[in-house]
Parts: sequence; structure tokens; C-alpha cells
Amino acid sequence: MKPAPFGYRRPGSLAEALTAYADASDAKIGAGGQSLIPLLSMRLASVAELIDINGIEELSRITVSEDGVRFGATVRHSDLLAHEQVAAVQPMIPAALHHVAHATIRNRGTTVGSIVHADASGEMPTVFALLDGRLTVQSVRGTRELAAPELFIGPLETSLAADEIATEVFLPALAPRHGVAFDEIARRHGDYALVGVGAVVGLDADGAIASVRAGYVSVSEVPTVVDLGEPLVGHRGEITDDALRAAGELALSHLEPEADIHATAHYRAQLVRVLTGRVVRAAYDDAVARSNRSEGTPSNARS
Repeated sequence: MKPAPFGYRRPGSLAEALTAYADASDAKIGAGGQSLIPLLSMRLASVAELIDINGIEELSRITVSEDGVRFGATVRHSDLLAHEQVAAVQPMIPAALHHVAHATIRNRGTTVGSIVHADASGEMPTVFALLDGRLTVQSVRGTRELAAPELFIGPLETSLAADEIATEVFLPALAPRHGVAFDEIARRHGDYALVGVGAVVGLDADGAIASVRAGYVSVSEVPTVVDLGEPLVGHRGEITDDALRAAGELALSHLEPEADIHATAHYRAQLVRVLTGRVVRAAYDDAVARSNRSEGTPSNARS
């Protein structure tokens, strides 16, 4: 099928885009187009005008500092995935992006667009929530920043106003003595995950677990982050299987796995249990390795 006829505009500056979007009665913003264009082509959505922001240079920038990673609305998944400084400052970004669709889609899809699409079966909305990211949105009325609890208000629904354009995302740097891991189960590589889990584990000065947070993909209606500290904080050395099982059950107490054509609710719940243990253990090992490297301790020296 072909989309219904629509107008097309390609502004050369952000100010021009904001004005055009504010003046349009029925418009959509186009960047990567990996969600919008298929919907238009299948006539599941229609639009009077498409405002293409790919010509706005300032939206294509990636800025990395010791505080974190900042990237604009037209930065592709593949740009972030290949950026060595991004991986060094916040390794959760490439860890999750490796699981996003296929190379062709990563070459066109934008990470800001994925976050704003607010699909709980997408990896990057969950990463945004897990890392306490901030989204910058702009309109002719001004600029504001949104965190995940303010942004995600329902399935595929955000709190952006009708005239606001998402222009930039900031993801904080990985803190010292912290580690990350991400994994998911899908029927085929590149398919949407049946369940995905990302975890961030922090250690105290003595090497014991001080914090554990995990974000879940394809489990709840909105990207969901769970504090798993209760059964794990204080552990030092090898994490016991019992503690990891308790973490999985704690996660499920905050989640409501649902059945669909891809998996039963029971199967998704079991995947939550298994992946929680697997990913938390990997994030803990990563935290130990990073802490040892920063302190000049051999990586296999774990008490």
C-alpha cells in the first residue's frame, strides 16, 4: 500500500521547524521514520503534513563528557553504537543497542525517536528510564526537560504537547564502582524481545553490593524499572542463587506479564525470573571488574 497524500516540508533550522509545527493543524515530525512511515504506508495513520527534521545540523550532534552522553533527535542508533567515547562513558547504551532490530534499521532509526515512541517492547525507552535520562523538548513557547516518570504516561503515549518537538536526550555517565548488563530473549535476533532486562549494580567502598536496579522490556505497558536491592544489598563475592531467585520474584511483584500471540503470561514471568538472575549477576561482575581496574587490582581478585 501507499500512504494517503500529504504535504512535505524540510526546514533548515530548529526555529523554522518549531514554527512550522506550531502552525500546522495536522503534522508529524519525521526523523528516522522506522515507526511512522510503515504506519502511513499501511494507512494505519494519516497526516496532512510531514515535517522532516533531518536537515537540521544541530540535531545530529553527539556530545560526550564526564557527566554523560547527550545526543540529538536525528542521531542514528548506529552512530551511538559505533561511538567509542559513548561506550566508555555509558556502556549501557551499546549493550542495549546491540539488541535493537537489524543493522539496516539501526542505520536509519533514531534513538530519540525510539524513546519518544514510548513502546515498552523497545530497548531504548527502558534504558532511558533505567539510567534516569532527561529528554529535552522544545516549542515556540519555550524549552523543558522530562524524566521518564513524567514522559511515559501510557502505552505508546507520552506527555509531549501537540506543538513540542523532542530535540535531545541526556543519559548520565556510569558512576564509579558501578557495572551494567543487558540481555533479552527473542524468537529471532532482531525481533522484538519476548522479555528483555537491563541492570545497573553499584558497589560500596568495601566491594559489597550497595544498589541494584533493573529495567524490563516487553513486560509492562510502559517502560518499568524495579529496585532489586532488598535481597542483594550487602552481598560480597559470588552472589548466591537464592539471592538471585529472590530478586526475580521481587521483580515480578512489581510487574504484570501479559499474554499475547508471542508468549503466555506464565512464560514471560519465567523469563523475568531467569533473565533477572542472569543480568544482575553479569552487571555485578562488570561492577567488580571496573572497580578493580580503577583501583589497580587484578580483575580476578574477588573476595
